[in-house]
Amino acid sequence: MTSEPRVRVLIADDDGAHRAGVRLALAGHGFDVCAEADSADAAVDAAQRERPELCLVEAGLPGGGAAAVERILRAHSETLAVMLSGAVDEERLLAAVRAGARGYLLKDMDPDRLPMALRGVLDGEAAFPRALMGAVLDEFRARDHGRHANQLSRLGVQLTSRERQVLELLERGLETAEIGERLSISAVTVRRHVSEILRKLRAPDREAALRLLRETPG
Repeated sequence: MTSEPRVRVLIADDDGAHRAGVRLALAGHGFDVCAEADSADAAVDAAQRERPELCLVEAGLPGGGAAAVERILRAHSETLAVMLSGAVDEERLLAAVRAGARGYLLKDMDPDRLPMALRGVLDGEAAFPRALMGAVLDEFRARDHGRHANQLSRLGVQLTSRERQVLELLERGLETAEIGERLSISAVTVRRHVSEILRKLRAPDREAALRLLRETPG
């Protein structure tokens, strides 16, 4: 029987006892813990150094769990991230989704279920608490229609679906090359979309466009 491929994992949590518990839960299930971190900066550094396939990041990590996930995924788009949390917290869950996390697991879940949940994420599934799936779906719908749909409507501006995707990544601070990599399009195409967004918003540059949207009531 062919064994499952081994997966390199980064655990980022300032609670050493919980890190040890996660490491124990993953032992013998095809996961290799390649690094541990106790802060957002340390997690980003470890991800850069070790290039893990999967990052488990505590929501309350010093420096920001969601911020750590976003920084890691911005630099390593092939990495998958799952947020760990001590409580069902809608605000933190949505922050995790916006940062690009593929799951939000409770730290008190049955340890025996953790490897299975992570294998599901690696296979393309999402792992979120049932109690908050409504909020997750609403967030994905908002993403599909553009995070600034209401503001754009008030401004009388209509963007294509691709322009909305580019705008969202601009808001997250990604540069042209990073946007192109994330959307699998060329830098030239990204610049063309940005130029069209600026034209429609009548904004002189990216910063002015984002400022206009922030200042427009939703």
